[in-house]
Amino acid sequence: MSEVYQWTFRKLIDESASDAPTPGGGSVSALVASLGTAMVAMVSNLTVGKEKYADVQDEVKEIKDETYQLLEKLEELVTKDIAAFGEFMRVLKMPKGNDEEKKIRSAEMQKAYIYATDTPLEIAKTCLEALKLADKLSPIGNKGAISDVGVAAYVGEAALKSVLLSVDINLPGIKDQDYTAKAVKEKEMLISEAETLREKTIKVVQERM
Repeated sequence: MSEVYQWTFRKLIDESASDAPTPGGGSVSALVASLGTAMVAMVSNLTVGKEKYADVQDEVKEIKDETYQLLEKLEELVTKDIAAFGEFMRVLKMPKGNDEEKKIRSAEMQKAYIYATDTPLEIAKTCLEALKLADKLSPIGNKGAISDVGVAAYVGEAALKSVLLSVDINLPGIKDQDYTAKAVKEKEMLISEAETLREKTIKVVQERM
């Protein structure tokens, strides 16, 4: 289990507000995504077992199970994002007193940049999966709590877009142009899909309120 998840909420806020390097933007985005995803789980739990929603029980149970899987994945990604930053800082402190050291440090720095870019992309993809679940739940979830599916949609999109800023800040340091082009394309696709899902989900939520 991620160490961050053992903290009190007060400590999480205090540590995030301090000059400590972590948790930073990527980790905070993943934590926010967890809260949004939890709203999908909550509405699923409020729908499962209700006679009024008997005809959608199987579908909602599937959504619920997938939501809890995403929550576990996001927890792992918080740890991974913190580790990526730690690796970057380790490489930054590597010696560069001669040409050989500089060469080794440069190669390690490229690996660290890519690691620190792949991780937020993975977080963003997980956010997108949560948005897909919110979209699936919006027309069939418990109407009495349907506004919380809307919360999941707004929060999920915000978390996705915010974590991708970690991609933006790392890309200029990566020399592999094929990698950067692929990352930019993937980032744009994720944002576009997230906006579409959020808009679709919110429309359904508002119609059901």
